[in-house]
Amino acid sequence: MKLSALFESLQLGALNLPNRMVMAPLTRMRAASGGIATRLMVDYYAQHASAGLIVTEGTAVSPLAHGYPASPGIYTAEQIAAWRAVTDGVHSMNGRILMQIQHNGRGSLPAYNPDGSLPVAPSAIPYVGKVYTPTFEPRDPPAPRALESSELGVVVETFAKAAANAMAAGFDGVEIQGANGHLIDQFLCDGSNQRTDNYGGTIPNRARFLLEIVDSTILRIGANRLGVRLSPYGRYGGILDSDPIALFTYVLRELSSRKIAYLHLIEARGSEIGITDVLHANAPDNAQLFRPAFSGPLISAAAYTPESGALAVHKGQADAIAFGRLFLANPDLVARIRQGAPLNSPDRSTFYGGGARGYTDYPTLQPQPIAEVS
Repeated sequence: MKLSALFESLQLGALNLPNRMVMAPLTRMRAASGGIATRLMVDYYAQHASAGLIVTEGTAVSPLAHGYPASPGIYTAEQIAAWRAVTDGVHSMNGRILMQIQHNGRGSLPAYNPDGSLPVAPSAIPYVGKVYTPTFEPRDPPAPRALESSELGVVVETFAKAAANAMAAGFDGVEIQGANGHLIDQFLCDGSNQRTDNYGGTIPNRARFLLEIVDSTILRIGANRLGVRLSPYGRYGGILDSDPIALFTYVLRELSSRKIAYLHLIEARGSEIGITDVLHANAPDNAQLFRPAFSGPLISAAAYTPESGALAVHKGQADAIAFGRLFLANPDLVARIRQGAPLNSPDRSTFYGGGARGYTDYPTLQPQPIAEVS
């Protein structure tokens, strides 16, 4: 398969991408105390500026939205200033970068909340799996507290405010994390949402929380700088829905009507690729299933090779391909694919936490320039 499809330009809302290779949002756990982006993070993101688009690691929208160690935030002036150095670095290399904003919901521990309170969720149904403490120790999380109806507007506002803060930090736009078992995904899926108010039960009710966040964010930053990430058939944290086709077809049609910049779908075959290399080979093909429901640009992610990604773009199943581990290990992935050069293999032992090793020290074909920051 010719790889030329990956090198075509693409308009995503307000952004013009020089190629169709997107750096997927990758949890790396390198932020400083207080959720502050560091100089190491400046270098890391700047190294990847040749990507058509960079999407940052998931960034907490409030002090109550964290759920894993050394995760960044975007709710204080200090955090905004630190992220400004990151965006300056990427832009100095002629790159484009969006911030992914998120709330972990039930996939958290009281240790992450300043007041020691329980994590929140649509319903008091526990997360399935281990959650790591701030000192990287695995724990079984407690059953979360179900959010009161009166609290939901406040949470919606934290997303909209976080999006505005991201723009103040110099980002080119924002991606809302509605995938991978995070709070929005917990509201969408009936396995984790058993509410009886206007945010539970029917598909329109379960989608209400996401769509209110989208609408509020559009008012702050515009639809043409907003993307949404979803993971139909995903399995993170015990997430489950009884009818994913009906649910996500409805959600995608609603998002399409709002004319957001793009939709970012994670393929179910690799929905847990961050924690395991095992693929679900017989999983449904999300890009193929749900493409008809969304009229805008579609980014497809999870376990693509350059060849399979180029084929998906060539066949019209996706407009761009998000690469995670390949970009992690190959900051110059675009040049390597263009030249047919060998690819570095990722070192899983350095994925989460640590310093420069396995983060900014992967070899490149040419020496990397130093990012310019103010």
